[in-house]
Amino acid sequence: MQNFTGVGVSPGRVIGTIRQMPKPVAEPPSGERLASGTAPEDAARDLKAAAQAVHDELKSRADTASGDGKAVLEATALMARDTMLLKSAVKLINAGSSAERAIWDAGASVSEMLHNLGGYMAERATDVLDVRARIVAALRGVPAPGIPASETPFILVAEDLAPADTATLDPDKVLALVTSGGGPQSHTAIIARSLGLPAVVAAHGVDELPESIEAYVDGAAGTIAIEPSEEQRAAASAWADNAATLAVFDGNGTTADGHPVPLLANVGGAKDAAAAAALGAQGVGLFRTEFCFLERDTEPTVEEQAAAYKGVFDAFPGKKVVLRTLDAGADKPLPFLTDATESNPALGVRGYRTDFTTPGVLERQLEAIAQAASESEADVWVMAPMISTPAEAAHFATLCAAKGIKTPGVMVEVPSAALTAAAVLRHVGFASLGTNDLTQYAMAADRQLGPLAALNSPWQPAVLRLVQLTVAGSAEEGNNKPVGVCGEAAADPALAVVLVGLGVSTLSMTARSLAAVGAVLRTVALEQARELAQLALSAPDAVDARAWVRAKLPVLEELGL
Repeated sequence: MQNFTGVGVSPGRVIGTIRQMPKPVAEPPSGERLASGTAPEDAARDLKAAAQAVHDELKSRADTASGDGKAVLEATALMARDTMLLKSAVKLINAGSSAERAIWDAGASVSEMLHNLGGYMAERATDVLDVRARIVAALRGVPAPGIPASETPFILVAEDLAPADTATLDPDKVLALVTSGGGPQSHTAIIARSLGLPAVVAAHGVDELPESIEAYVDGAAGTIAIEPSEEQRAAASAWADNAATLAVFDGNGTTADGHPVPLLANVGGAKDAAAAAALGAQGVGLFRTEFCFLERDTEPTVEEQAAAYKGVFDAFPGKKVVLRTLDAGADKPLPFLTDATESNPALGVRGYRTDFTTPGVLERQLEAIAQAASESEADVWVMAPMISTPAEAAHFATLCAAKGIKTPGVMVEVPSAALTAAAVLRHVGFASLGTNDLTQYAMAADRQLGPLAALNSPWQPAVLRLVQLTVAGSAEEGNNKPVGVCGEAAADPALAVVLVGLGVSTLSMTARSLAAVGAVLRTVALEQARELAQLALSAPDAVDARAWVRAKLPVLEELGL
């Protein structure tokens, strides 16, 4: 039996045949020149038409997608019209290159520039190469690279998946995802969780496996086995039996002894909110409003924003909806708000900080939120991302008060906010921990990089200590402000128990994770959760913290989580 180990990012145990992602579009011949008799302006026109076709195709797919998939497709569509990419290619055409060779070389240059910027911008480098291949395919009149067609379900294996491909996976055909690259917060990982697909990333060597062989994938353990054993077949069968139970949440998050832990959903728009409500979510813990701003060169009007927000609010009448103000910058650049030339965007002008350089956008967004809230029955809470100091929290609270917003809050994703939580929370009504960014900033590890996957784990004791400090700060001097978690950590049932033990009051996650988290929480009393939290804090590293806690929760093995 041949075994592979990676990072498990979405639970599930399945057996199926392997299909490898097709080979990428072949590179045009080096130095390929314009065909005889072809004018540069004609080649440039063909290139722009191909780029527009790629944009339109991706945008069309985005219009029928939702949540993370929709955002990924819209961002990739924007890249197909990127002015820097197209201008560079046209310049090469005018110098004599063929259209295919010009976009190929221009894409390489732009991708290298983004990669060298590091952080979030390095992730966009992959998008550029994906778009480049799609434009070349359009110029050739051949299908773009993508997920293989199959009459029967299969396990999809690849070096990594392009964001646009990941965003449109068909869970009826793809049993599980396995990649040799990527990290726990890559597009592949996040969308696999949102679709409920078992997934393992950073499993080195799997992209060399032959087609059509049978394999066993354990998305919780992060293992892949070729020629599955009888024990593994039994485990896959048991998972299939449990899957129906883990797909239904009764809308009541609680521990075994009745301690309430509301389980909320992360959403990006009205379609997501309706789906989350149907799955039993007790409200929204993270409404990512930047989805309303993508695919635009100008700021949406107050009325346009209000209409988008109201669609989410209306899905949860009488329930809490936590809205995050615009988190532009880094991997979500907006032409009317952010500076794409920043040398280190992850540490640059993003989130709340855009109000430093472009004042007015945040206030108009708050006006739209207040307008939508006044026309809805939802209990609307509003939080700012990338808050670093008490002064920033106080300023945000003042802006909210001026617009009539009653419950302002902050995202705790910068370590300084966790370390000074008591002072920060003195000015606002609540905090929500964004564990994705909090982890990468605490560990100085880009969350998109596969080689740093071990460092970039929310199980890191240092990250858990920051969670503990935030909760402790919320109780100082009579604050008693609620602290939730809306990062991907909340979707891990074992880690959810630890977070509750640390004093977190609510958990927000992709709606498909609600039932599994709820099922595990109902087996653990609050005092046991507190003991497990202390156990995790005492571990020397993330691997031991996770292993020690999971060993105390046999229900995880029973459920295949």
